[in-house]
Amino acid sequence: MSTLSTAPDARANLMLDMPLPQDQNLLAWTGDPNDAGHVTAQSAGGVAGKITLVRMNIRRRITWSNIWLGLSGIDSGASLSNCYLGVYDTTGARRGTTADVSADFMVNAIGKPLALATPFTAEPGYYFIAMLLNGTWTTNSFHFKGTGAGVSVNSGLAAPLLRYSNLLTGQTSLPASITLANQVTTIINTGWGSYWLAVS
Repeated sequence: MSTLSTAPDARANLMLDMPLPQDQNLLAWTGDPNDAGHVTAQSAGGVAGKITLVRMNIRRRITWSNIWLGLSGIDSGASLSNCYLGVYDTTGARRGTTADVSADFMVNAIGKPLALATPFTAEPGYYFIAMLLNGTWTTNSFHFKGTGAGVSVNSGLAAPLLRYSNLLTGQTSLPASITLANQVTTIINTGWGSYWLAVS
């Protein structure tokens, strides 16, 4: 019976078979987009005005210019406003934000980059990608691609380093700072977590 070798060159060959962000001209991601086969949706009443956070591990110094997401469904009858994506560091300081991307969520259900208003240099470490949605929409029409991991995404973790979380209510813009110790999972535990994101 043969066994899989764990010699250094064998491990290197295995790594060559693993999809990496640079294979798709990206700098980091929450996972291979090929595995994002699930659709994650949430009602306007459940998520509007709340900030949802996805933890991202940046492993080398980069210039962060765009946040990518997989928009998988459009609601042509939606009324969206004050929708933003942004980036926070582990101190809770906002490092970057997009302009209002409401119009981007009304067209082209594809994987798309949304530009930060001002790119920034990100040193290696954890960052949190924030999403803020506002308006009204049909839950099962407006949605994003995700992994379907659901509540298991935070296994073994606690605030302030939850992988998927939410905080605050009634927001119409991304604040200059947030308190990561206040992370909760009220939206994540009802099916909103695990949506796919990437960096370029």
